[in-house]
Amino acid sequence: MPVVDSFVLGADPQGQPIAQALRLANRHGLVAGATGTGKTVTLQRLAEAFSDAGVAVFAADIKGDLCGLGAPGNPQGKVAERIAGMPWLNHSPRSYPVTLWDVAGKSGHPLRTTLSEMGPLLLGNLLELTDSQQAALYAAFQVADREGLLLLDLKDLKALLNHLKDHPEMLGEDRALFAGASSQALLRRLATLEQQGAEALFGEPALQLEDILHPDRDGRGRIHLLDASRLVHEAPKVYATFLLWLLAELFEQLPERGDADKPVLALFFDEAHLLFADTPKALQERLEQVVRLIRSKGVGVYFVTQSPSDLPDQVLAQLGLRIQHGLRAFTAKEQKSLRAVADGFRPNPAFDSLSVLTELGIGEALVGTLEEKGTPAVVQRVAIAPPQSRIGPLNEPERAELLRTSPQAGRYDRPMDRESAYELLMARAAQAPAEAPVGKAGKETQVEEGGLGGMAGELLGSLASQVMKTAVRQAANQIGRQLVRGLMGSLLGGSRRR
Repeated sequence: MPVVDSFVLGADPQGQPIAQALRLANRHGLVAGATGTGKTVTLQRLAEAFSDAGVAVFAADIKGDLCGLGAPGNPQGKVAERIAGMPWLNHSPRSYPVTLWDVAGKSGHPLRTTLSEMGPLLLGNLLELTDSQQAALYAAFQVADREGLLLLDLKDLKALLNHLKDHPEMLGEDRALFAGASSQALLRRLATLEQQGAEALFGEPALQLEDILHPDRDGRGRIHLLDASRLVHEAPKVYATFLLWLLAELFEQLPERGDADKPVLALFFDEAHLLFADTPKALQERLEQVVRLIRSKGVGVYFVTQSPSDLPDQVLAQLGLRIQHGLRAFTAKEQKSLRAVADGFRPNPAFDSLSVLTELGIGEALVGTLEEKGTPAVVQRVAIAPPQSRIGPLNEPERAELLRTSPQAGRYDRPMDRESAYELLMARAAQAPAEAPVGKAGKETQVEEGGLGGMAGELLGSLASQVMKTAVRQAANQIGRQLVRGLMGSLLGGSRRR
């Protein structure tokens, strides 16, 4: 592959290309604009540019048409006219290496993680827990850590909660945190989560990040698309929580890269306002911290939303590349927001940003790039370059062919259900009657009747129990590390093993 040091976004009114240095692409970015102004096509153009540079891409396909990246384009009409006006573009219709994912496993490879990896903080956000319910969830996860109980899917957590109701002594010092009302509320919320179809998100085989980062055979970065066309409407919390988990996992697993010539991954978070809607303050603060620090790991995060005001100011301040499509301002509040957007750019003496924002046509945007030293360049009015892939969705046979030829074909399609908390707790419950105390007289009778053979069997059973306890403790130590990471405590320097 040829060395690429920048990617072209489009052309200014004089027909000159407007580009962004690739080595600054880990400074994050924003793609914003009203519905129908061209955000999706801009996102498609950016995904192509990263792929051509050998950078992996993960994006959510909200409307279902971003998957057109997997088929060559057929430019016609105004799209063809715009291409003709950019002779330096070297536009060549072609498809891109696309991997399709779907939490439900219907329109893409099943996308899963485990409860242990997600951790109680993100899970509590997903379940929208109160403080007391969150405390009970933390206590349950701590018991799972101590007892070596893997929490892989929802049935594992439900089995643990029910077991703790019957055996509160397992909670130790945390017993006061696990009130009966809180445990019942947790079980009800888990049932609601199942009704939303979120059960499919939790389980194994869990997503391995190396499968996202691995390039295609021709050296281009693979573009991974999460089909969120139904998920974002039917279970928006599930969608947002998964993206937050993915960001935390990347921060934990990827090594420091410092100043590199290009990122290793570009993340596009469409409907970005969902990431921050009703998010607990503690989680939002950690999210802001991860966004600030993850760029040193070679990850560029690009938020896609209607208005920059959908994002917290602390996040907006960290975004380097800004692509603002047209906005409409009918109310006083919208006009105030419009002025704030215009003021967010470095002024260009050639035009008034506030006026241009309401004049932009489809596929046009105000673009603020970064100069070589990382400082904001003056804002430019840009006609976004059309993508080389198809503008529009794939049909069902095309999707099926992408899934059949995918490098992940067969790897994630069949669910696994190895021994975890549910199976271990069910086994304990079944053994409980047989292990009831028999009293002193009963023990003496058993020894007399069993003789040395009975004593040997008891000794071997005790030895086997000690070996099992040692193995479980080793597993618990490993799970403990995973729980710290799942809590987004990776910021404190946790480690990871699979």
